[in-house]
Amino acid sequence: MTDLERGERLQIMLSMDELRAVENWRFEKRMPSRAAAVRELLRRGLAAEGFITAGEGVTSGRFGVVDKGGATASESDKDK
Repeated sequence: MTDLERGERLQIMLSMDELRAVENWRFEKRMPSRAAAVRELLRRGLAAEGFITAGEGVTSGRFGVVDKGGATASESDKDK
């Protein structure tokens, strides 16, 4: 495993419309996997609610929900 450890599993059930929306967003954003897309969507949702603090020059390249470097949606969205 890489330095980014993901030891917990979270399962969710989606309707076909919800899955289609996630998949369409994933392909539009060129996300490497469905899991990465869901983590990025969670990260963006948390950032929108103010749960992630700003960090200088940090990107969302690791696709983590909570970036230990302190990325915000506004910081990481500059890279997209």
